[in-house]
Amino acid sequence: DGVSFTVAAGSVTAILGPNGAGKTSTVEVCEGYRRPDSGSVRVWGLDPVRDAADLRPRVGVMLQSGGIYASSRALPVLRHLASFYARPLDVDDLAERLGLHQVRATYRRMSGGEKQRLALACALVGRPDLVFLDEPSAGMDPQARITSWELVEQLRADGVTVVLTTHVLDEAERLADHVVVIDRG
Repeated sequence: DGVSFTVAAGSVTAILGPNGAGKTSTVEVCEGYRRPDSGSVRVWGLDPVRDAADLRPRVGVMLQSGGIYASSRALPVLRHLASFYARPLDVDDLAERLGLHQVRATYRRMSGGEKQRLALACALVGRPDLVFLDEPSAGMDPQARITSWELVEQLRADGVTVVLTTHVLDEAERLADHVVVIDRG
């Protein structure tokens, strides 16, 4: 209700708030997965639903629920996604950086942290200009969490715009250039 914010290009913006506040719903509207109940949303001046075909090649999305088939394995999923992009990141380098090279289990059998790291890799493999990360470090062990934070910091240094949701104050404090607080929508 009445949410309004602008994200600066090349910055990290954290959408902070308690569970159930509306963070994911807000991001889903920005991604074009959900229509706003009222008002309008623009991403680079484009409507995320109507202009999805123009936006999708430039946007990476890390869904909170993963969105990966249960019988999939990490490296084949990343290689498949990379094949859709003109200049994807090197899959082996990305997998190595996120500790996915040694993961042999299917998605259904991966730990929560492995699933999160794979979802993060999927969002980044297309070399997006804008990436939405929905609670990117949820379920990660401390080392994986630090690695994911370093990756977000590298994205900023490379000029990628990052919008992330979190309810973890130290994550927002370390990563964000700007914070948007949402509570009860």
